[in-house]
Amino acid sequence: FTNAEVYQQSFDPQEYLKEFYSVSDSQGERNPFLMQNLRTLFKMFSLDGLRGDTLLDIGCGPTIYQLLSACEHFQEIIASDYTDRNRQELEKWLKNEAGAFDWRPVVKYVCELEGDREKWAEKEEKLRKKVRQVLKCDVTKANPMDPVSLPPVDCIVSTLCLEAACKDLATFRSALRNIAALVKPGGHLVMVTVLQETYYAFNKQVFSCLHLERNMVEEAVESAGFDVKFSEVQPCLPGDDRADCQAVLSLVARR
Repeated sequence: FTNAEVYQQSFDPQEYLKEFYSVSDSQGERNPFLMQNLRTLFKMFSLDGLRGDTLLDIGCGPTIYQLLSACEHFQEIIASDYTDRNRQELEKWLKNEAGAFDWRPVVKYVCELEGDREKWAEKEEKLRKKVRQVLKCDVTKANPMDPVSLPPVDCIVSTLCLEAACKDLATFRSALRNIAALVKPGGHLVMVTVLQETYYAFNKQVFSCLHLERNMVEEAVESAGFDVKFSEVQPCLPGDDRADCQAVLSLVARR
């Protein structure tokens, strides 16, 4: 199991972004895993009732793709991640600093899904304005935001985080209970989780992943006090040796 300290010391956000978040790679291939997740996030954030004042992103890593559809439906966004370097990398983009990752191709794709590819600069500006805080989080703590006490939020989004942060199913279930406590009654949880994956790798480093099945995730979400409202599984394309993921589960649940 890749523990939190290894992430803090060894997880290189720039290499990670380069490896997994380029819209097309050096061969000009589209990035099917990313595109599929963008389409699903667009669909989930278009569902009835998925709106409100505050959205909390748990385990954002150095990425913003998971907030591009969400930022149309919430007034303010709090991003959170365990590692200092991930938060610094995200801040670099939020402050529009030199050397920040170029998310424009991803933003344009989401704008295209929303019906106007040319609105990409507006969306970037909107997202930068709406992310009010970037905080440290640790999903294994009873209050993952400790030492900060947040008022309950309208929605939590968590993508590709818990399966990497939790060493076993008991920890995964407990982490979901911990983050559930941060959501208002009637609020939502939006999750994207890889299924049947044991590792992902980049930059000659291997990171562990908790092997999950759809029913394990749905049961864990329900036992944390949510009702699953939307759940969809899409297969991963075979032949990518950077990860052994078999499928991706996308889920919306209401507390």
